[in-house]
Parts: sequence; structure tokens; C-alpha cells
Amino acid sequence: MPALEAKSALVTGGGSGIGRATCELFAREGARLIVADIDKEAAEQTADLVRAEGGEARVVVADVNRVEQVTAMVAAAIETYGRLDCAVNNVGISASQVGAGGQRVGDISEEAWERLICVNLTSVWRCMKYELLAMERSGGGAIVNIASIAGLVGLPGAHGYVASKHGVVGLTKAAAMDHAAAGIRVNAVCPGYIDTPMRANSWVSPERPIITRPAMKRTGKTDEVAGGVLWLCSDQASFVTGTTLAIDGGYTS
Repeated sequence: MPALEAKSALVTGGGSGIGRATCELFAREGARLIVADIDKEAAEQTADLVRAEGGEARVVVADVNRVEQVTAMVAAAIETYGRLDCAVNNVGISASQVGAGGQRVGDISEEAWERLICVNLTSVWRCMKYELLAMERSGGGAIVNIASIAGLVGLPGAHGYVASKHGVVGLTKAAAMDHAAAGIRVNAVCPGYIDTPMRANSWVSPERPIITRPAMKRTGKTDEVAGGVLWLCSDQASFVTGTTLAIDGGYTS
């Protein structure tokens, strides 16, 4: 039996990278998808891939930094499928995307710091707030937040990013404790250096020594991360909550 048979799942940032891989895998495992992304064209491409394999998907254009769009996104899941069983909060930006890659603490601008915290941490809280309310009404569910190895260790030249991802890990643990009695599990996945568009735009390149640190000495693949997300959302992880799963080729070992 498929791991997510007949379950509804919401994936933010579903238009590319880890989000797209997660949508495709979830659909193959029986889930009915809400593909949410600020980029409609990218989200539609993901939905088309899902449908091409016989899956069910609805696209919702949403900026997770705007509360009215987040509430509409969650409402769309309820309207379409009647309930929300799984949610994957995957939206994030790198330090390089705000012009702060490779900077020390004293170098980053106020604007860059606030943008990293807003997108990488506050948006996860905002999405969880409304996902949790929906799951409470449905009688339970599973949430997976996409953090990073930067949520587990320090990385040079990325303190704003590191702070935001440590925040996601802490938020995950606290929410897991708050909502376990309601039958809701909340976990985080901490990917290492994964071959995604965001990593391609990062100030860290494959030639830099930091990439060779993992025991496996390679970047990961998006479907390798999606596999961990699937497990945490499935009933196979029914006794797992408040944990962080590092998928990093041994980087944090």
C-alpha cells in the first residue's frame, strides 16, 4: 500500500528543487497535492509532472510572507480535499540571495538580516500556525519543516542563514511538544549541500573545500531529501516527533 494513500499534502516552494521532488514522490505514494509557490509557472510545471504520472495536484500561488495568502493556501487544501494531512514547509533563501554570502557578523546589513529571518523562519511559523489549526480540526496530521545543516552547526560566512535555520529547528521542537496530544507530529529535515537551483546561486561552490567535508564527498540529490520527508509524513514514523533528520552525506557526523 502506498505510504500516503488518499492523504492530502501541502508543499510550499513546490515549484522547484526539494519541493518539486517531494511533490513527485508524494504523488507516487498516493498523496493528493497542493503545490504552493510564488512562481505560478514553476508550480504548474510541477503539477503537470504529478498529473503525468497519474497523480492529483492543485496549484496555489502563494507568498508565504503574506498572511492572507497563507490562510488562502491552507483553505484551498481544505476546500479541495476536505482536510489537511501533511504539510511540508520548504520555502527558503540563501545568504547569497540577499547579498550576504561570505560576510562576517559585522558586515551584514539590517535589510539582509531581516530578509533572511523573515523568509526562512517567520514564514515557517506563519505557515505552521494555520496548518496546525487545520490539522487540529481534522484530528491530526504531520508537518515537516525544511531546515538545513545550518540549523545544526555553524557555517562560515552565513551567520544570518545559520540563525534562521537554527530558529526553524527550535520552532519545530517546541511545536512538536505543544501539539503531540492533538495527534500532530512536527519534525524537521536538515539537508546538507543538495544539487538545487538555490545551491547553484550560493557563494559556496563545489570547488570550495567545504563541499568535500561530508564523508560521501558529494552533493546530495533532491529525491534523497524527499525520501526522508516522505518517511516523516508517513505512518512508519508514527512515534517520531520533535526530531531533526540530517540528510547530509555525513557532514554533521
